[in-house]
Amino acid sequence: MKVDLFDFELPPERIALRPARPRDAARMLVVPKEGPFEDRGVRDLPNLLRADDILVFNDTRVIPAQLEGRRGQARIGATLHKRIDLRRWQAFVRNAKRLRVGDVAEFGGGVTAIAEKRLADGSFVLHFEGDEPVEVLLERAGRMPLPPYIAGKRDTDERDREDYQTMFAAEDGAVAAPTAALHFTPELIAALERAGVGRETLTLHVGAGTFLPVKAEDTDDHAMHSEWGRIEPDMASRLNAARKAGGRVIAVGTTSLRLLESATDEGGVIHPFAGDTDIFITPGYRFRAVDGLMTNFHLPKSTLMMLVSALMGRERMMAAYEHAIANEYRFYSYGDSSLLLP
Repeated sequence: MKVDLFDFELPPERIALRPARPRDAARMLVVPKEGPFEDRGVRDLPNLLRADDILVFNDTRVIPAQLEGRRGQARIGATLHKRIDLRRWQAFVRNAKRLRVGDVAEFGGGVTAIAEKRLADGSFVLHFEGDEPVEVLLERAGRMPLPPYIAGKRDTDERDREDYQTMFAAEDGAVAAPTAALHFTPELIAALERAGVGRETLTLHVGAGTFLPVKAEDTDDHAMHSEWGRIEPDMASRLNAARKAGGRVIAVGTTSLRLLESATDEGGVIHPFAGDTDIFITPGYRFRAVDGLMTNFHLPKSTLMMLVSALMGRERMMAAYEHAIANEYRFYSYGDSSLLLP
């Protein structure tokens, strides 16, 4: 399909630079398969779901993966986006023409990394020196990797260390937050439990590739970056049993959805999973694992806009986004939410 089919105009003032406070005070647009849209709030979720529905969250934890440093006298920046092993990460490098294979980059706080290899997509493999775990080095020298549509408008600060982390964050490794879950609070979870809505967690370490624009003119020519994920056997069994009993699986965020779909066979059975996925979901895809999706509003011509269009239909989603813009919903990572029920 032509990528331009997923384009729309977003007024710059609709991009949220800070999250709602409290988190569950955000608005939520309910998009059913047909009929009118509903302007609701995230706190309405217990009344919008059914008893025995299951929400599936991503428990990845965002690491401070944004680094600023030097190679000699040249200033460079690095955004880590995928772990290779204990000491090596794949990274997008700003001012990459000043970095060559074998160079040492200094990021402050005694943190240094060797540019070990340059990959075909222009990114580098960085090998961090020393014996301390890379996560410890990043806590000392790194910043939270806010997406460019926020970082380009304001500086990262200490508030982002908390704001850009979900309440479920447990497994270090993401360089972008699973933003749909940013809206949840302990109070909202308690209300969902009282309503009989279940909860499960998986792990998908979100990469910075999620923010990369689709440069191809046709979706067939776009290559997805892979991300590592895990679904435990007992969780897969519980989800399969719940669906067999008539419950719905509602993915909280496109990250949860993509991993669930990666782990599900043609018969709709969810299997344990541990490894990389580069699943690219576009209109025409047949969903096998999920019955709904809670997600924020996505960038035009992005792979995530294509994913929600595959779930609900392109025309339906374009109409929903037109409604959201006209009604002043806040967009992107720190913005409002939507509940898609095909």
